Amino acid sequence: MIILLSPAKSIKLNVEFDITNCTKPNFGNKAFQLATSLSKLPKEQLQKLFNISPALADANYKRYQNFSKNFCKTNSIPAILGFDGDVYKNINTSSFKDIDLEFAQKNILILSGLYGILRPLDLMQPYRLEMGTDLSKNNILAKNNYSNLYNFWQEEIGDYLNNIKDNIIINLASNEYFKALNLEKINKKIINIDFKDYKNNELKIIGINSKRARGAMANFAIINKISDYTDLKNFSGLNYKFSNELSSANNWIFTR
Repeated sequence: MIILLSPAKSIKLNVEFDITNCTKPNFGNKAFQLATSLSKLPKEQLQKLFNISPALADANYKRYQNFSKNFCKTNSIPAILGFDGDVYKNINTSSFKDIDLEFAQKNILILSGLYGILRPLDLMQPYRLEMGTDLSKNNILAKNNYSNLYNFWQEEIGDYLNNIKDNIIINLASNEYFKALNLEKINKKIINIDFKDYKNNELKIIGINSKRARGAMANFAIINKISDYTDLKNFSGLNYKFSNELSSANNWIFTR
């Protein structure tokens, strides 16, 4: 079983970690190629492209200017420790033991606009680049005959997923990132999971709640070393419960 997650916009810095078991991104060279192209954009253009504040634009301009082919403890952080959004606040890495990190490394994959795919212990240099970012007007991908990041990463992501031994993919990624998969070319069984809340007598997906639940389910899988994907139906974190009535074979619904 492989669980797919999205990355977070926010990234923690100055986190202590043991580099011994850390790994390098599988597509580090391609990430460097992309980062090099982004480093050529003026700060003001990055701000407009990412729709961020001047301060964030300045920080990310410096990140791309200093992006290195070499991933080490001084310039990188393990992905699962670095991402700091609502998903990752519900993955309790502070209590993880080595066996938990080992399980996460084998069973969790994080889709990324810059790196394509990151394993939890892959070293990443801090960045800002959402998968849905429109790069068409900046000629960043044009010379490589790619119209967007989905085209840029689709083949690598598809080949990587098809070559792993696991036959089940649990999709806990957002729609923006899951669209990077060409489903017609993925030879795995994919289970899509949604978390819905009753509000005004209606079931709705509430974005922030869904993000938190995705992280909590990933944490549940890691802590309990879930190997049989059907055991994920026992997840009850944040008071969500599996709905057999609303679910189908490939689309599971958890409600609260």
